Amino acid sequence: MKTGITGATGQLGRLVVEKLKQRSGAGQLVALVRSPEKAADLGIEVRAFDYTNPALLAEGLQGIDHLLLISGSEIGQRRLQHQNVIEAARDAGVKWIVYTSLLHADTSSLSLAEEHVETEKLLKASGIPYTILRNGWYTENYTGSVPGAVQAGALAGSAGEGRISSATREDFAEAAAVVLSGGDHAGKIYELAGDNAYTLKDLAAEISKQTGRDIPYTHLSEAEYAGALSSFGVPEGLAQALAGFDTGASGGDLFDDGKMLSQLIGRPTTPLSEAVRQALS
Repeated sequence: MKTGITGATGQLGRLVVEKLKQRSGAGQLVALVRSPEKAADLGIEVRAFDYTNPALLAEGLQGIDHLLLISGSEIGQRRLQHQNVIEAARDAGVKWIVYTSLLHADTSSLSLAEEHVETEKLLKASGIPYTILRNGWYTENYTGSVPGAVQAGALAGSAGEGRISSATREDFAEAAAVVLSGGDHAGKIYELAGDNAYTLKDLAAEISKQTGRDIPYTHLSEAEYAGALSSFGVPEGLAQALAGFDTGASGGDLFDDGKMLSQLIGRPTTPLSEAVRQALS
C-alpha cells in the first residue's frame, strides 16, 4: 500500500512525512513535490508533481493507493489545481484521498473558505473514498509575530475579543498521520482545532509573562491593521487578507470546542505557552 503526500517539502508536509515514517516506516511513502531536489533529505521515494500539469500528475500517481492532498498555497488557483489532482487520482486508481480543508469551511466567512468548499464538493462527486480534515488555524500564524511584538513593545491585530482555537502544525500533522495509518475514517469530515481557545489579549499576556515585559494587545480596525502590516513591508494583498482573517476571528471563525483533534492524536494539543516559548527561543 503506497501512500503519496503532496506538498511534502512544505512546513506541514515535512512533519506529516516524519510522523508517518515513525508509524509505518519509509518504504511505502512517496513524496509528491514540485521540486524533487528539495525533497532529497526526506528519506522516502520522491516523484515530480505539479498541480498545474495534468500529465505529470497522472504519472506521479501511478501505483499510489492512498493520497494525502495538502491544499495548495496559491489562493485563487486552488480549485482548478485540486480538480486536476482529483481527476488524475481517479484515472490512476487511487483508492482513498485525505484532504486538508479549513475549519468549518461550509459556514466560515473567511475568504479562504470558498475554494475549500469547492474542493470538498469535487471530492464527494469523484467517486473516490475520501476523508476531510478541516484544519483550524496554525498557532504559528500568530506566534510568528511574537519576536516583532517584543521588539515593538505591543501586539497588534484586528481580532478583538475573538476566541482562537489554534493548534500547532505538529498537532495537525500528527492527526493526518493517524488517519492515514488506519482506522474507519472514510467518508468522515473532522473539525480539527486546539483544546484551549485564547484571545490575542491572552497571547499578549503570555508573551508578557514569559519575557517579563509589558506587551499589551492593541486592537485596530481591519483597515488600520492592514495598513500597519503594509507599513512593515507586507505586500498589500497579503496584508488585507491577514487583517481579514483577524476580523473573521473576531466573529468566531477560528473557534471550535469539539476537541476532535486531541481525540484523534490521543493527547492534548500543544498549549499556547509552549508555542510562545518556542517562538521566543
